Amino acid sequence: MTVAEPIPKAARLPGEIKTVTVLGATGSIGLNTLDLVERHRDRYAVDALTAQSNVDELAALARRHGARRAVIGDPALHGRLKAALSGSGIEAAAGPDALVEAADGDAEFVMAGIVGSAGLAPTLAAIRRGAQIGLANKECLVCAGEIVMREVRRSGAELLPVDSEHNAIFQVFDAERSESVKRILLTASGGPFRNWSRERMAQATPEQAVAHPNWSMGAKISVDSATMMNKGLEMIEAFHLFPLQPDQIVILVHPQSVIHSMVEYVDGSTLAQLGSPDMRTPIAYCLAWPERIAAPSPPLDLAAMGQLTFEAPDETRFPALRLAGHCLRAGSEAATVLNAANEIAVAAFLERRIGFLDIAACVEKTLDRINIEDATSLEDVFALDAAARRLADSLIPGSSSQK
Repeated sequence: MTVAEPIPKAARLPGEIKTVTVLGATGSIGLNTLDLVERHRDRYAVDALTAQSNVDELAALARRHGARRAVIGDPALHGRLKAALSGSGIEAAAGPDALVEAADGDAEFVMAGIVGSAGLAPTLAAIRRGAQIGLANKECLVCAGEIVMREVRRSGAELLPVDSEHNAIFQVFDAERSESVKRILLTASGGPFRNWSRERMAQATPEQAVAHPNWSMGAKISVDSATMMNKGLEMIEAFHLFPLQPDQIVILVHPQSVIHSMVEYVDGSTLAQLGSPDMRTPIAYCLAWPERIAAPSPPLDLAAMGQLTFEAPDETRFPALRLAGHCLRAGSEAATVLNAANEIAVAAFLERRIGFLDIAACVEKTLDRINIEDATSLEDVFALDAAARRLADSLIPGSSSQK
């Protein structure tokens, strides 16, 4: 089932427990998911939890939520995880293959919250067995959208978008009459540098870039919001999730982050989903879908807010939007390169090896210089991803590839 298809509204039986696996349990998406699971223990039980390197927090979460299995992505940390879970009866595993096995387990719902292309293989494993997936990893569709959606159609998996923007569209998109949709408007806060000049952004520090005005997110996603690459990636994600042409996807800067996105119809109607900027709202929508559960998100007080404002994005100050738009039209392979180069450049910025404006410049140079070939399999995608990372890394001063 794709999000664009009409969906049967089959409610769960009273008292029926839904089992949940959280990929990326120690990140913001994972922690918010587990917060909701804990608040609704009568509805959910945890099967498996995973993390990349945070052993202590993963072990504590696994014990607290009674997980059956805990998986650490770094195989060198297997011993530490086993020791931390000693006497609990919780199975400990490690390594990339174990992450895939966790996704390929028995849980009915899998929260795909691993950041970056590292989440692609586990998410595909959950899709291929026909699970219900809360997709919080936009890179899966950016890197391999055609492959992922092909597997969704084949397996009948339910792919539910967690990103607040795509979740908002999902809630107001008329899937039974998609031809009546004129366009969608993806809202963007504009990030912490919305009003900064290019000259000032050139001096921006990692601390300033991760200080998002509205949302609490991980460092990488926060930097993507600051460059507005995050919104560019969301354009590509929306293209795969909904039956749209590239020119039907529009970005609108909305600093208050109250309207999470809108769908405009051919009759002139525009439907919007509103809410406080709290990720537990879209997570709750996916976790309970097609029902709804209570979430502790702050109530929306429009009278106290007073006004909502909007503006067009500035592709001159935020060239990541232009690059993403180019890749959206060029095809999946270009988007794979875009994502890979961006991950390398953002990491270099966070390590203070390049400046803020160098992030988009590195991505653009990588797109200009790489030889892009067709990627029809997951192996092709990984090969192209690796080549793009090597090239992007070689463009960064002081990188290992320059020595």
